Amino acid sequence: MRYVKLGNTGLTVSEFGFGCIPIIRLVKDDSVKVLRYAFERGITFFDTANAYRDSEEKIGKAFDGVRDRIVLASKTLKRDGDGAMEQLDNSLRMMKTDYLDLYQLHQVAQEEDWQKVTGPGGALEAVMKAKAAGKVRHVGVTSHSLPMAIRMVKSSLFETVQFPFNLIEEEAKGELFSAAREMGLGFISMKPFGGGVIDNAEIAFKYLRQYPEAIPIPGFESCEQVDQILAIYSQANVVGEQDLEVMENYRNELGKIFCRRCEYCQPCSQGVIITPAMGYPIFVKRMSAPVATEFCRKAMESVPNCTECGDCMERCPYELKIPEIIKANYALYEAHLKELKG
Repeated sequence: MRYVKLGNTGLTVSEFGFGCIPIIRLVKDDSVKVLRYAFERGITFFDTANAYRDSEEKIGKAFDGVRDRIVLASKTLKRDGDGAMEQLDNSLRMMKTDYLDLYQLHQVAQEEDWQKVTGPGGALEAVMKAKAAGKVRHVGVTSHSLPMAIRMVKSSLFETVQFPFNLIEEEAKGELFSAAREMGLGFISMKPFGGGVIDNAEIAFKYLRQYPEAIPIPGFESCEQVDQILAIYSQANVVGEQDLEVMENYRNELGKIFCRRCEYCQPCSQGVIITPAMGYPIFVKRMSAPVATEFCRKAMESVPNCTECGDCMERCPYELKIPEIIKANYALYEAHLKELKG
């Protein structure tokens, strides 16, 4: 395992980290086993969020006694200062620590989000106070909107940026990478498997390893999965013509039906929560149907409000047939509910 600097934060992290969404599917003892195994094999960077159910509690149990040997990152979706501080204090309590190495404002994608978090009494003001008090060592931001991510990187307000980056979602390679490099921000690659649609780990990481300045955070739910990625990193990264062909096949197959979660389609005048509804099958694949039906319930129950007005399709830069996709996903959601009820 190599260890690298995370931008200009001064933090040294393993060359790939551990994204902690998948451990919400595991019982606590199994989660602890996988987390500890990853740590013992050299992974030192663990990224979670207040929104990831009981993941923080599981992390707290797994790393009790080795806190000074790992880098912990969490996030808040709250836009107001009081809400962000409530979640920060909860994160610290759950993870049994008195500080976080990195605290990130989660999914700041729209202008309304930006104005709220940066305004008086907003989340950023409160997080900076928490940093001054020692509760947070570094402050970052995550987004799925490329223009907003570039804007935030250039704002000089953050030390890291987390953005989707994989062989399908390549938008970050241009101005965002350049801006992060110029401003000294650490770049964290979320969704190394495209949110679950890239099912070839070797190909996924052959692509990602071409960009060592970006730290990917794959999720793991077994020790075998940890070993799989470690084995990939133990070899020289050679990308051949056949590999490039496989990558291009993924792009061709998914390019027109793959939601990049940019949120340009929102808001919906009928109240449909489009982005998570578009991703429901991926949530099922990542979380299991019982968890996904609960996790996505609010979004999926909004789908029948769709009137097929077409506004979302006009806004979508990828020309996705959004009403058609979300209604198909709703049918899948209903089928899962029926199965779960027995």
